[in-house]
Amino acid sequence: MTKTPALTENDRAFMKRSFDSVGDIAILEIPKVLSKKQKLIGKEFLQLHPFFKVVLKKGGGHGGTYRVQKMVHLAGERRTVTEHKESGLRMRVDVAKAYFSPRLSTERLRIAKLVKPNENILVLFSGVAPYALVLSKHTKAKYITAVEINPNGHKYAKENLALNRLNNVTAVRADAKKWLAKSKEKFDRIIMPLPMTANAFIAGAIKVAKKNAAIHFYAFADENALPAAADPVLEACKKAKRKCAVEGVFRVGQHKPRAFRVCVDVRIS
Repeated sequence: MTKTPALTENDRAFMKRSFDSVGDIAILEIPKVLSKKQKLIGKEFLQLHPFFKVVLKKGGGHGGTYRVQKMVHLAGERRTVTEHKESGLRMRVDVAKAYFSPRLSTERLRIAKLVKPNENILVLFSGVAPYALVLSKHTKAKYITAVEINPNGHKYAKENLALNRLNNVTAVRADAKKWLAKSKEKFDRIIMPLPMTANAFIAGAIKVAKKNAAIHFYAFADENALPAAADPVLEACKKAKRKCAVEGVFRVGQHKPRAFRVCVDVRIS
């Protein structure tokens, strides 16, 4: 058996210094040039960061209807379930079976600061319910509906609501497009954190938006074309014969070099 060589200083120069921290699980990005040394990297990471009990590697991008990401075990305990703490809340999540981004914690609080008392809020593509949890705890919203198609995301959303003893949130397992088409309810604020394909759901979101409602539409945009991220919403408003105004386009995360995840805040009249 060929022994895996030790990491060299040149190897470490290739390693990304940032990683995702979800509870006691660390999720690394390892370049292909170091794939033969990934187990060694995982073990060394655990030695440097003893808080973590599991080290995983991203095995590709998020994909499929459920937005899941393949995970490769590198070191530590063999599990993908953990409990994450954010903004005074406890969130259980299986990082291999449900979408969750710890990097959006600041963005979730930004949205919370915009919420007015007694709002009726809709969170689409809600995953394990981080937006709904933060809005329930940190605002005076009247009611929050969280819609998620992934059965695992929905399962953990219900667990998280019970874990944090929140009673003004309903978790719904449903296809967002079909649910929007049937909904008779109207909302003061609609959150759409699905940057890759949220365009397909804008018309339905506008249909359930109250007069003067706020929509938070997430998208990916190049750094030199951030304002254009609002175009799909503006076009959908025009088709629906609803007036709308863009209140801001905010960078909420790096997507790739010179490209960002952005949130377009729109007011529908």
